[in-house]
Amino acid sequence: MADVKTEAEKIGEAIKHARLHSGRSQADVATALGYHQSKLSRLESGRGTEDTRVLRAVAAELGIPLHLLGLSDPGPSVEPTDDPETEDMRRRTFLAASIASLAAPTTPATAAHDDLVRALLPGPRTVSAGVDGMDKDSLESRIAVARRLFYTCDYAALEATLPGLIADLREAAGDHHGDGAMAGLLAIAYQTSTSLLLKQGDHGNAWLAVGRAMAEAERCGDPVVLASSVRVHAHVLTREKHTAQAVTLVRHTAGQLAGSYDQRSPRYLAAVGLLLLRGVTAASTAGDRAATREFLDEARDIARYVALDRPDAWANFSATNVALHAVSASVAFGDAGIALNTAAPLMRRHIPVPERRAALWVEAARAYNQQGRLAEGYQALRIAETCAAQDVRRPAVRDLVADMAARDRRRTLPELHHFSRRLGVPA
Repeated sequence: MADVKTEAEKIGEAIKHARLHSGRSQADVATALGYHQSKLSRLESGRGTEDTRVLRAVAAELGIPLHLLGLSDPGPSVEPTDDPETEDMRRRTFLAASIASLAAPTTPATAAHDDLVRALLPGPRTVSAGVDGMDKDSLESRIAVARRLFYTCDYAALEATLPGLIADLREAAGDHHGDGAMAGLLAIAYQTSTSLLLKQGDHGNAWLAVGRAMAEAERCGDPVVLASSVRVHAHVLTREKHTAQAVTLVRHTAGQLAGSYDQRSPRYLAAVGLLLLRGVTAASTAGDRAATREFLDEARDIARYVALDRPDAWANFSATNVALHAVSASVAFGDAGIALNTAAPLMRRHIPVPERRAALWVEAARAYNQQGRLAEGYQALRIAETCAAQDVRRPAVRDLVADMAARDRRRTLPELHHFSRRLGVPA
C-alpha cells in the first residue's frame, strides 16, 4: 500500500507543479475540463488518480508528459534503468500504451452500426422491407420491444432493430403530419438510439441522435417525452464533460415539471424521476455535492409514488434505481467506502432489470478498484457479466478492466488478465 500511496502523491505533485507553472488556478483548470474545483484539488493531493481517463484529460489540458502520470507516452522510450520501482512503473506504462485506443471511444466498425447511423441522417422517407404493421398500435409494440432489448442489454439485437423501426416511424410521422403521438414514438426511438450509442462509446453520433430526439419531442408536445429527451441530452453533455450545462438543463426542465406527485401518472413520474437521476450523474461527475444531494432528494420523493422495475416497463424508475445512482455518485466523488456500504443491501436485493443489475456490480467494481481491492473488483465484474454479458463489453467497462489489469503490476491475479483478454482488452 505504501508504494501505491507514494505513486499517487507523485502524480498529484506533477499535476500541481504543471498547473502552477502555467499560472492557472484550480478553478480555471477544473472548469476547462468540465469538473468541479474540488475534483482537481483531490487529484493534486493524490486522491482519485486511479482514473486513467481523468489523468489523460488533465495531461492534455496542462501539457504534462504522460509518463509523469504513470500513463503511456507515445514519444521516444525512456533509457533503461536498474531502479526496481522505475521498472515497475514502466511495466504499467507499457500496458497503458496498449490500451490507449480504448481511452478515446471509437465507433464499432460493423454493418449494423453503419445502418443505424444512416437511419439517423437526413434523407427521403423510406419504409423498411418486410414489415406488415405500420399502424400506431404495431409501432408502439415495436418500440416496446426495442426498449426491452435495451434493458436486457441485448445491444446487438437492438442495433439491428432500430434502423428499420426509425425508417417506418419517419414514414408514419410523415403520413400523419401534426400527429403528436407519432412524433412521440419517433422521439423515443431516437432516445433509445442515443442511449445505445453512448453505451458503445460513439459520442459523435449520439449527438446526432439526441438532436433528432429533441426535435421530435418538441413537435410531440408531450411533457413526458420532452423530459425523456432532455434526460438523454443531459447524458450526452455529461459524457462530453459539459457537466455544468447538463446540470442547468436538468434543473430547468425538472423545475417546470416538479410538484403534485401524488396526482401524476406513473409514466410522468418515471420520466421526471429519471431526469433527476441524470442530474445526479452530471452533478457528481462535476464534483458538485450540493446539486447531487438536491437531485437525489427530489428523486427519492418521487420514488414514494412510483415503482417501475421491469424489463418491459416504459421506463425503469424506483427507489432501487435511486439507490443505484447514490452508489454511482459516491464512486464519482471517490468515496469508495460509502459507495460499497450503500451497495451492500442492493447486492442482496432482487433487481429485475439486467441493465440495472449489471450497473450495480460495475459500480461496485469501480469502488473496489479505488480501494486497491482488485480481487474483489474482478469478482464484481464477473457477477456483472452473468447479469448482462454484452454490457461488460462496452468501452467504459473495458477501460475499467484495463486499468485494473494495469494496477496489478506483478500479475498476482492471472484470472483478471485472462478476463481482460477475453473482453478483447489488449495486454
